[in-house]
Amino acid sequence: MVYFQWIAGTILALAWVSRIVDAALGMPSVADISRPEWDRTRVAPAGESRVTVIVAARNEEEHIRETLTRLLALEYSNYEIIAVNDRSTDRTGGLMDEIAATSAAHQRLTVVHIQELPAGWLGKTHAMWTASQRATGDWLLFTDADVLFKPDTLRRAIAYGEASRTDHVILFPRMIMHNPGERMMMAFFQTLFIFGHRIWKVADPKTRDYIGVGAFNLVRRSVYDAVGTYRALRMEILDDMKLGKIVKAAGFTQRGVFGEDLISLRWAKGAFGIVDNLTKNFFALLSFQWWRTLGSIFAVAFLNLGPFFGVCLAHGWARAPYAAALASIFMIYCGMSSLSVVRPYYFLLHPVSTSLFMYILLRSMVHTLWNDGVIWRGTKYPLDQLRKGLV
Repeated sequence: MVYFQWIAGTILALAWVSRIVDAALGMPSVADISRPEWDRTRVAPAGESRVTVIVAARNEEEHIRETLTRLLALEYSNYEIIAVNDRSTDRTGGLMDEIAATSAAHQRLTVVHIQELPAGWLGKTHAMWTASQRATGDWLLFTDADVLFKPDTLRRAIAYGEASRTDHVILFPRMIMHNPGERMMMAFFQTLFIFGHRIWKVADPKTRDYIGVGAFNLVRRSVYDAVGTYRALRMEILDDMKLGKIVKAAGFTQRGVFGEDLISLRWAKGAFGIVDNLTKNFFALLSFQWWRTLGSIFAVAFLNLGPFFGVCLAHGWARAPYAAALASIFMIYCGMSSLSVVRPYYFLLHPVSTSLFMYILLRSMVHTLWNDGVIWRGTKYPLDQLRKGLV
């Protein structure tokens, strides 16, 4: 029994300590475009790259007015906005038209209304593709209908993209969190993200690491066309991440960047709001395979709960590697606190958020298999089509 405790503890310590060391060495190389050096002096419109901002929305009447209003206030001269109303049953389409009719939106905002979804497409990917067919920009910025932009966001991102000769720029958003449940779950996901995604390696062409964020995927139009446009992702639930995957796989340059609150959004309301939002995602992330899902649940439990149980149940010095793993997790929470409102003491709720995440994995699998597909914003997408459309 003591040997097992040592073996399990050593595995956990190596996993977490190696990740925190890797992150400590790599994270400083990730640019922060909110820093003064990226606040480049605006040049004449003739010298600015043309940018098309694409916003797809379905039943987003709560957010769409503020989102479009802020986009219309961007401090950048040479850009257009294409907002797509994807079969909304609420006031989203009407609000889009109302905003487009204002003087501020004159010749800047185009509204596209989609009434029917063609076979073989997800609603969002079809909306993105439809808008991109009308785009005139040298860069395409794909964003969501609930993202709030600061006026200088676009000019900083373009300045960085062109100065670094990057083909795909991903800006991480500041999450707006109003209660402890949201902070607890976001802290867990950020910890899991750091463990599973080496964002500092995304820029390295020798690695397979990639990234994509629905809130801010800025890609050169020529690159977007070269990787097959959104047609290549037409049945991908995780379209934002998979856009990053196909860009990286095709050999183009990609970088993730920080930006404090250059963009922000409230992802969900409460811990169980996050559970609901992610139910459609994680079985897709695991390629709709039940055995991978069950294996992932076990791995998540071992990696995240193991250090807590080990410190309590192991004997003598056998507790040492579990303590090292716990210290590494706590250091990740401390690091996150410098980038968000989540304080380090949320580390104490890590076992609770881990249990909820295991529930999300199981719930995602059960719901998808039970429904023989994914029901997303009122539309059912059959499981066999989703499996065939995986990238």
